[in-house]
Amino acid sequence: MGRLAIKYFSMFVVLVAVQVLVFNQIQFSGYINPYVYVLFIMLLPLNAPRYAVLLLSFLIGLAVDVFSNSLGIHTFAAVFIAYVRPLVIRVITNREEELNDYPGLARTGPIWFISYTSIMVVLHHFVLFYIEVFTFSGFFTTLYRVFLSSIFSIFVIVLSQFIIFRD
Repeated sequence: MGRLAIKYFSMFVVLVAVQVLVFNQIQFSGYINPYVYVLFIMLLPLNAPRYAVLLLSFLIGLAVDVFSNSLGIHTFAAVFIAYVRPLVIRVITNREEELNDYPGLARTGPIWFISYTSIMVVLHHFVLFYIEVFTFSGFFTTLYRVFLSSIFSIFVIVLSQFIIFRD
């Protein structure tokens, strides 16, 4: 249990640092803003208590908000995807599939992981960007931003699974 706590604490710190120091500085023409800290929420154990997932999501969203000076939008989006995570997992998992406790690429397979990542990232970005603008007047512009940022974030998350998170 201690080793698992150290693993997730390290992942928390590294993802917040990388998000704040690297990915928050990336902004291609105002449309592509990658947010990879959602990987922490996605990789939490599948059998983790729901309250723990919600609390940890709140904490990582709050940490990104504090360092990004973004007034709670990351916290809301992170808690939202933590809340819908069990539903997403049920939707993309067949009854015959035996899922491991750790929902990483190496243990779940590429099709399942890419589906899971795509749904979670698109939901996160949709909520995040629409709360950020807080209007539907530029609906399609914001939707375009959600689409481009999601594609880039999904690419980085899947790439990180091949390079860093090999277990």
